[in-house]
Amino acid sequence: MTEYDGRGPIALRMVLGAQLRRLRQARDITREEAGDAIRASESKISRIELGRVSVKPRDVGDLLTLYGVHDHDERAPLLDMAGKTREPGWWQEYGDIMPDWFEEYVGLESAASLIRTYEVQFVPGLLQTAEYARAVAARGRDLADQHEVERHVGLRMNRAKLLTRTPAPTLWAIVDEAALRRPIGGEDVMRRQIEALIEAVARPNIRIQIMPFGVGGHAAESGAFTILRFPNEEIRDVVYVEQLHGANYVSKPEDVEQYRDVVDRLAAECPPPEHTRDVLDGLHSQL
Repeated sequence: MTEYDGRGPIALRMVLGAQLRRLRQARDITREEAGDAIRASESKISRIELGRVSVKPRDVGDLLTLYGVHDHDERAPLLDMAGKTREPGWWQEYGDIMPDWFEEYVGLESAASLIRTYEVQFVPGLLQTAEYARAVAARGRDLADQHEVERHVGLRMNRAKLLTRTPAPTLWAIVDEAALRRPIGGEDVMRRQIEALIEAVARPNIRIQIMPFGVGGHAAESGAFTILRFPNEEIRDVVYVEQLHGANYVSKPEDVEQYRDVVDRLAAECPPPEHTRDVLDGLHSQL
């Protein structure tokens, strides 16, 4: 039985779902048949197995019975896992400013062991200073919204803590040169942001590459995206693509593979990570 490493209810749902899918397939039971056992649709079973929704311990018990899992020692960990999927994650205290579609991303991000991201407009959120994050959050808001701005900054700073935990995930960020030349918050804010990136590239779990203007067209002309990989091999990689009023979560293996191919080509087209410090030093000297 695969154990869960305790990093939040969304990852826990994904582990549980993957194990339920494995048990169902081992008995050659269809999703429709599984849905009938818990008075749910075939699509509901699909969402459970992908970790998109939580599932009641009672329903997990019924599924385990259908799948021929009767031994208490085998059932108990999965039933316990089902109960924990309904517990709140730390990020839910920011529910007043965070849409549901982004709440799911924060939960996935907190569980990832490898985060590969391409950003074209801003410094990646996990690498932003508080000043830079404040300038980003303040766009389009007046002074009356200052409390909301600070809540967004607090959320971003709390997300970044995952890079210093033990064990910490690996962050591999490819950042378009435009994002580092756009004076978000003014020159002083950008100077300190570049200094923070210089410090970040010295950390063993952070790899940054900068896509220079000179490359011209490249593999990710469609825009920013993030690929999340998880420590449990049963959990599929997920691609997150943010849109204006929502986000797209890509998990079909063939679709995820296309994004992997794109990010691999981006990495090959950029100067290697070993050159990033020199590039950042050059940008810093111009501020």
